[in-house]
Amino acid sequence: MTKKGGEIIMSDYFITEVSTSASDTNEQIVTLLETEGIHKDKNLDYTCAMFDEDMQVIATGSCFSNTLRCLAVSSAHQGEGLMNQILTHLISVQFSRGNTHLFLYTKCSSAPFFADLGFYEIANIKNQIVFMENKRNGFSSYLEKLEQDSAMQNAKLLETIISKDNLLVKEKTTKLSTFVSEEKCILLAEEKNTESADALSKVSKPNTLTESSAANLQKTPGSVKTAALVINANPFTLGHQYLVEKAARENDILHLFIVEEDASLIPFSIRKRLVLEGTSHLPNIIYHDSGPYIISKATFPGYFQKDEQAVMESHAELDLAVFIKIAETLHITKRYIGEEPFSETTGIYNKVMAEKLPENGIDCIIVPRKQYIDTENKRKNDTKDMPSHSFPISASTVRQAIKEENFTLLKQLVPETTLQYFESEESIPVIKKIQATKDVIHH
Repeated sequence: MTKKGGEIIMSDYFITEVSTSASDTNEQIVTLLETEGIHKDKNLDYTCAMFDEDMQVIATGSCFSNTLRCLAVSSAHQGEGLMNQILTHLISVQFSRGNTHLFLYTKCSSAPFFADLGFYEIANIKNQIVFMENKRNGFSSYLEKLEQDSAMQNAKLLETIISKDNLLVKEKTTKLSTFVSEEKCILLAEEKNTESADALSKVSKPNTLTESSAANLQKTPGSVKTAALVINANPFTLGHQYLVEKAARENDILHLFIVEEDASLIPFSIRKRLVLEGTSHLPNIIYHDSGPYIISKATFPGYFQKDEQAVMESHAELDLAVFIKIAETLHITKRYIGEEPFSETTGIYNKVMAEKLPENGIDCIIVPRKQYIDTENKRKNDTKDMPSHSFPISASTVRQAIKEENFTLLKQLVPETTLQYFESEESIPVIKKIQATKDVIHH
């Protein structure tokens, strides 16, 4: 290291990629991270390290998808501009991958430093984590797009509903005209028009779901019952369908967010298609790709937290902070969440949401899981408040059934549209991927 005009020149330091097989270097990275109060994240697809003249790791950083993670500089070298160099290296790697919209998670105390390097706050959990991106108007543009997409889908829904209603009225009117013509003599002779009056009243009354939906869609935002639901649908099950149907039935508009990141065994394009097909009978849904702002539990960075409970609480609170801004934009007043009777960590997530959402004027509706009867294995369920041999439908159970090629059980767990996909040749690569995965419960 040399100095020139007060500037520190890192002539003896260099940065390089670190492979997972470089055990000694990875041990040094873990030690450095832990010294700085950070755990090595389980979700990393690129790691680099900066070495001094003695080949000791003095700074490190990693990537996962379009995020920067596990950034640290040895306390002995802080103030030398090393983090700036690590970030420059990682951003170059990301750009070479085609990822130009980048995100990072950092401690609140470090946020001003990253702000000086061109990152902007999206949301924060006080005294814990700040979620940042490298686009000044990234999140605000996302909210604007949600609003525009909602307006467009709303208009299309209304147009479709009115079109269906017009066809319905035309059909009823044609039938009524035929009826009146055929029965005219009898009606005049007997001076009875009760049946025709009843038939006419049916044409004019809004007695269909679509007619009611059309009226609801034309209400002012404040008077519309608007709810939201976020699902990963890996894959879409009868449990998901039950939850969506309940939320759609109880509200005028349902905003359905589908987690977009491809961290699941089933690709997003397939998951989204199965959701659309499995809910096509519901006329009041507005669909949204989650984008990079709603993240799944599978990829939420837990390297700042001491244990799994703290990670889940942080994920729920960060999700909450982002969702509140989305809710304000779309006038959402309810969020539906599926009950989790078995997973303690997901139960913690639900508890945080149930406590915090009402504080922000949003009702949190936790819906009990739809059940299926295990007629094949006759297992006994000892879970409180559930019938013996009755089990909650979950995507994990579906993936396990696919892994075991148990299509008899699969038919009990998924809608016809999902079943048709997994019985098709198109699904073979996905099925092979599921079957090749050792643990399909947590994917």
